[in-house]
Amino acid sequence: MKKALFSILIYLFLQVPFLVFSQKITVNADRLHQHLMILSKYGMNDAGGSDRVAFSTHDLAARDYIKGLMKEAGLEVSVDFAGNIIGKRAGKNASLKAIAFGSHIDEVPNGGHYDGPVGSLGAIEVIQTLNEQKRMTDHPLEVIIFTNEEGGVIGSRALVGQLNEDALKVVSNAGISQGDGIRLLGGDPDRLSEIIRQPGDLAAFLELHIEQGANLYNEKMDIGVVEGIVAIEWWEFTFTGKANHAGTTPMNLRKDPMLPAAKFILAVNETIRASEGRQVGTVGKIAASPGAGNVIPGEVKLTLEIRDLSSEKIWSLFENLELQAEAFAKDYGVEVSVKHIEVASKPALADDSIRELIKESATALGLSTMSLPSGAGHDAQEMARIAPMGMIFIPSKDGVSHAPDEYSSKEEIANGANVLLKTILALDKKLN
Repeated sequence: MKKALFSILIYLFLQVPFLVFSQKITVNADRLHQHLMILSKYGMNDAGGSDRVAFSTHDLAARDYIKGLMKEAGLEVSVDFAGNIIGKRAGKNASLKAIAFGSHIDEVPNGGHYDGPVGSLGAIEVIQTLNEQKRMTDHPLEVIIFTNEEGGVIGSRALVGQLNEDALKVVSNAGISQGDGIRLLGGDPDRLSEIIRQPGDLAAFLELHIEQGANLYNEKMDIGVVEGIVAIEWWEFTFTGKANHAGTTPMNLRKDPMLPAAKFILAVNETIRASEGRQVGTVGKIAASPGAGNVIPGEVKLTLEIRDLSSEKIWSLFENLELQAEAFAKDYGVEVSVKHIEVASKPALADDSIRELIKESATALGLSTMSLPSGAGHDAQEMARIAPMGMIFIPSKDGVSHAPDEYSSKEEIANGANVLLKTILALDKKLN
């Protein structure tokens, strides 16, 4: 009995250093924040915002800074044919697929300083921390800084084979085509087929990001465990009546398309809010023709956008609204037509097992969590086509993003990076 008890005590004693060690491995919050503040200077404008749009001189200089940090962290750094910056770290088992993680550093015009950079510099900090702690993972690790996320998730689309010739011709915020921009970064748009990753080429993909909404901030929660990235669908509704003189046409003889259009806009708000869930619907653009103050419009065009994790739900809501539009048009003696103008994106659900690991990692660090969808698009949405995907959100102050006053605190950023680090280590063991 005494011998068995002694053996148990020896076993527990030997486990203590490992347990303490594994709990203490955390990122350097000061270093991460310092790197973020240095990066923010690349393209900072007089309003305090960022003009570091993809392919700009600011973007080129910032990419050199990022590549320098990645090399200092011991990563094997290269730029692929889409202009993505790839940093590789070997694992103990070369036969295992890599666990990839990262984000982007380009911004919208006069944007903020936290959007993609938190995930990009957080990824590099994870590598630096692992090096300092002399921790080797079984899986190889891969840090990816994607090209032009804000201009249409260009780098991630290229990586998964979804970037076509038409997309390469689109003019970017820097005033040059996507194809020419890729060349400027050292890529080659004629060789994109050579970098395409296939399903199963990566063990998993993770992205750390600010929420860009106010759910975490309002609820005072530390970490968002992303359920998935919503699908986005767009339509154009055209109400057609009869243009006529605003002063001489009696009210009862008018065929004014503005009236059913106005009722339809209100119906969008009421219908979307009445359905259970987190779906959102927006009429973001309206144009009356001929557009004169003294003319009853002959035509009114408006756009409808609906976002949700379920494409089936989006189309169900649309069909409901289409019927209402037809009824409103009939009531006012006008016509209505609808055009599906773009399939902007498909839903990308996060992997359930990765979501659970993110939650467990946050809880082990003493952080509160909330499950929520992402209403904005991300590179992770494209990467979900080829690998199990997970996203980690941290709070955005007041829910502000894509603006100069976008902000997340040093502590919140470190929390997110620590959850990323702990999740990667957990995945490394789980996927063996």
